[in-house]
Amino acid sequence: MNFLSQEQGDIEAEHLQYQETKHVANDDVTLEANQRRSANYKPNIWKYNFLQSLTSKYQEEEYRGRFEKLVEDVKGQYDREWGLLPKLEFIDSVHKLGLGNHFHYEIEEALTSINSNPIVKEDLYTNALCFRLLRQHGYKVSPADMLRFVTDENDIFKKSSIEEDIKGVLELFEASHLAFDNESIFDGVKVYAMNILKEAFSNSATKIESNLLKQMVHALELPSHGRVPWFDVRWHINEYGNREHMNIDLLQLSKLNFNIIQATLQKDLKESCRWWTNQGLKEHMNFARDRLVECFMCSVGLISDPQYGSFRKCLTKVINFILVIDDIYDIYGSIEELKQFTDAVIRWNKSEIEQLPECMEACFQALYDVNNDIAHEFEMENTCNHVLPHLKKVWADYCKALYVEAKWYSKGYTPSLDEYLSNAWISSAGPVILVHTFFAIIQDHDEAVTDDQMKDFQDLFYNISLIIRLCNDLGTTVAEQERGDAASSVICCMRDMNVSEEIARNHIKGMIDRGWKSINGKCFTHNQTHLVPSLQPFVSIITNAARVAQTLYQHGDGFGDQDKEIREQILSLVTKPFIIDHDLN
Repeated sequence: MNFLSQEQGDIEAEHLQYQETKHVANDDVTLEANQRRSANYKPNIWKYNFLQSLTSKYQEEEYRGRFEKLVEDVKGQYDREWGLLPKLEFIDSVHKLGLGNHFHYEIEEALTSINSNPIVKEDLYTNALCFRLLRQHGYKVSPADMLRFVTDENDIFKKSSIEEDIKGVLELFEASHLAFDNESIFDGVKVYAMNILKEAFSNSATKIESNLLKQMVHALELPSHGRVPWFDVRWHINEYGNREHMNIDLLQLSKLNFNIIQATLQKDLKESCRWWTNQGLKEHMNFARDRLVECFMCSVGLISDPQYGSFRKCLTKVINFILVIDDIYDIYGSIEELKQFTDAVIRWNKSEIEQLPECMEACFQALYDVNNDIAHEFEMENTCNHVLPHLKKVWADYCKALYVEAKWYSKGYTPSLDEYLSNAWISSAGPVILVHTFFAIIQDHDEAVTDDQMKDFQDLFYNISLIIRLCNDLGTTVAEQERGDAASSVICCMRDMNVSEEIARNHIKGMIDRGWKSINGKCFTHNQTHLVPSLQPFVSIITNAARVAQTLYQHGDGFGDQDKEIREQILSLVTKPFIIDHDLN
């Protein structure tokens, strides 16, 4: 997988090899309006005037000053002489409350010291927490100390008092999701811990403290490793505030940080909404999903830090085009029209679209203009001139993959699961998102370095993109079957294996788990491998793309349906600040 497999001058040869049908006259290819398909997507629920009315006092400078003072106050309370468990719990809380960037030095110093001077830990909770934090930060750490509490010398799981240590088992369950490819023992550990937690939950009336019970439910619904960190911050702030021994300054700091970032996100969202309205594409495409706010939410999921506002607005545009183009291929265009549109994207040539329906012509023109502007912006920031060919290539690959699926649908063809996946990881649009992210985040490199880095990230890009596709399929298969769309991975698996939908879904979930193991191996070894430190933020950001997919499709089609859970997530992110004690004075 090379995202720029040939020079721009060779694209013509690729096009000729790809071309299977000749262009035909507009009169021959244009479908009548009543022949077009419809997905019956609901109208957009987010009103322009409501979004433009969003405002927050936390963008004012006085709150930034108060925030900096609170950071110093909390740092002053941190004691390097603390014991192991207080240090670990401080680090864990800081991360879950969304404050990791502000305590980077303290965290790295503590973890380096812990890793260099291992201490014998006599309980499962401390061992599991220590393992999870060290692995998340890239340290080489063996799970042996943690596993000795749950398995014997033959790796047989124990039936012992460990079942009474719910706090320890919960941490073990969370840690089990950080496994690498060669750590099959964690498959059993995950099931072992999950079964104990489920049994404890069913008998929880009097045995488990309420805050711990909430943590169990939260983890069983979706473990922390699969959640978007910033989407989860509000839940953790509320949970931390209910703890008996919480740090009031850390709590106030996390609330203030959330409100300040929310103010920034409001500003970014309002600007993105104005851009989308000014594009005028909505009026041409009443068949397509109008989901600008959900697209913005996805960009926030990748990175929420205030200084990345330009990147969020750029990625919002990219994801919005992904959605619109997907609907053109899925429900609007004829095969001949889609072939012509695909050719135009491959050639990056506006003359190719002159005979297409007005909406498809308008979409390509907007994609062409916006993508050229994005490439120019990246090239100015990076002082280079090789960005546009890479962006054109991933858009071309995306459209070609969608065209393959459109042909399958038109022929009533159901591919094997392997054939489906070889195309579907590209049609997931993962490569489009990840390559745009690469050029937005990675700066100051020449073309040769870019190509080398792209090759280094090939496996990571593939597994993230595959998870995006599989999560999408799990969330949308039912709706797609009802409207007669092309086969998904679930349907292909059912046919390949001759199994029920439930078994097929479990098989797909197993593929997602294996994808995460591969991602873990790339993301959690940066202190042990050749990965340049400046690339680590990029790796962390793109890994969130897989987490966004798990969130978006956890309860169904978050894009198509705008379901309750996604609505609440968006409202939490951009409209609901925390009340801070100082505000009441």
